[in-house]
Amino acid sequence: MLASISTSAFAASLQPIIPVETMKIAREAEIRAAKMKPASEIVRVGISTNGFSSYEYSEITVFGTDEIQVYNDGMPVAKFPANSNVKVSYNAGMYTIYDEDGSILDEVSGPVTFTCDGGLLGVKDLKRAGKQALYHGAFQLLKKNDQKFNLVNLIEVEDYLKGVVPNEMPVRFGLEALKAQSVAARNYVLTPRTKSSVNYDVVDSVASQVYYGANTETAISDKAVEETSGVVALYGWDLILALYSSTAGGYSESYAYAFSDPKTKEFPSEDKPYLRARPDMLSQIPLNSEEAAAEFYKSTPDSYDIRSPYFRWTREWSSEEFRAALENTLVTQSATGFVKPAFKKGDKLGKILAVNVKRRGESGKIVELDIVTESGTYKVYKELVIRRLITKDGKALPSANVVFEQQFDDEGNLISIKAFGGGYGHGVGLSQFGAGFMGSELKLPYEKILQHYYSGITLATKPVIISADESQRVISQSFYLPEKHAEIVVDNKYLVSKLNAEINGKEYTFELCKGFLPANRICRIDISKYLKKGRNTITFSYPEDEGNKKALRLFVELVKSENADDIW
Repeated sequence: MLASISTSAFAASLQPIIPVETMKIAREAEIRAAKMKPASEIVRVGISTNGFSSYEYSEITVFGTDEIQVYNDGMPVAKFPANSNVKVSYNAGMYTIYDEDGSILDEVSGPVTFTCDGGLLGVKDLKRAGKQALYHGAFQLLKKNDQKFNLVNLIEVEDYLKGVVPNEMPVRFGLEALKAQSVAARNYVLTPRTKSSVNYDVVDSVASQVYYGANTETAISDKAVEETSGVVALYGWDLILALYSSTAGGYSESYAYAFSDPKTKEFPSEDKPYLRARPDMLSQIPLNSEEAAAEFYKSTPDSYDIRSPYFRWTREWSSEEFRAALENTLVTQSATGFVKPAFKKGDKLGKILAVNVKRRGESGKIVELDIVTESGTYKVYKELVIRRLITKDGKALPSANVVFEQQFDDEGNLISIKAFGGGYGHGVGLSQFGAGFMGSELKLPYEKILQHYYSGITLATKPVIISADESQRVISQSFYLPEKHAEIVVDNKYLVSKLNAEINGKEYTFELCKGFLPANRICRIDISKYLKKGRNTITFSYPEDEGNKKALRLFVELVKSENADDIW
């Protein structure tokens, strides 16, 4: 894997494709080009200022730990020695690049790009985790408007993950948990999404995944990324939405009962078959009744989350404290559309008469809640809204896995409310504390951890399409093989007769099955004997004699789904 995007690779990407004389030479050239590409996809990360306060800059000072190169719209501008401070200011849509002595070196329209072969890039005084931030890859300064620009880190996915994993999961959780986190984080960044900016794919804060760059990498988290390189979690042919949270509380929840539909905003949303509620102890009954939820969250049953400080927690209010807290949060949470009727600024609640849970998810997570007051009954939906609505000392509830115990006086007036809860976060998908326990205490490999939290998944390379189209004729994938068995899974919808693949430097041609029915068009090719434990590279090339109206969709399956028959 490349440590950075090299100057030569960046410059080569700007050159026109030179025509060749024969199809054979063209194919060989394409295979060589595919191998020369970065070992993983390039992701564009928006880099924020200190404190993650803004993604907009008007000036910046960049340095490199080795010689840095500066480009304007792909054309070389200058080179600077290691540790030089290169200042760039921006005004009226133009970038001014300064020499080391402070004189103006050039004025350009941009985008301005910095690369640093064999070294790391930094921004003067930009800190992460209390240290000077340093980054693999390249920097680009991209126009936001005529007065501000965005700082974007162009970086290979595998290098990006090395700056994410130790900041999303404590490294003390151990190698196998960190591997599971690596796959979940890889899925996150590779899953198509609606971008918050045309200039970048993700940002470096909790709004995406926490990415602090190269200065926070550790040996064990780097190993976790490397020993899962190229591996993603699939359900069928699709990358899963690999959600994770700190602590599920002993029972993860289904997607539908924690999240609204991102487009329609409907809640509960449509379920995702791989994000289903699941208890740590499979003998545990569902917690969707008040009795079951109370028994579970008022006790400390066996659980993979047992080591989390948020495995079980309590909060307590007097009735007046509870009313005052609600009046501070109801207006904001009403704006989400999940409080009905909406509580407007200046409205008064009056006394709180009762708090009634109307519906729970399978994990006991509150799905619908009635807050009964003198001024009326307010219905509240959705776990994040409930957590932010009910606060103690200005802090949201750790989770919506909560049971309320209410005390009333002899006249039926509410005196106090006590909450018994478990978990921290939304509780859907992987529980990080649970993964740590499963890896370090139960000695389970990362694939078993992932298959516990994500139902029916396959671990594989990212699905790709090869065809006669120039951009799809040759595709190379690198991956780390966790087990001794692997298969190429091919969707042969268009009845292609064969597949060409170069596996670890040796060429092979595989005959493909043919079938008009969807169930018969899936071909599986066992390639175990051509692979080695550890890192492998496969370059797929489309058979030229198949014509230009066909295509193949495929991936390399590394770990089979536990219920593959239900998916296929």
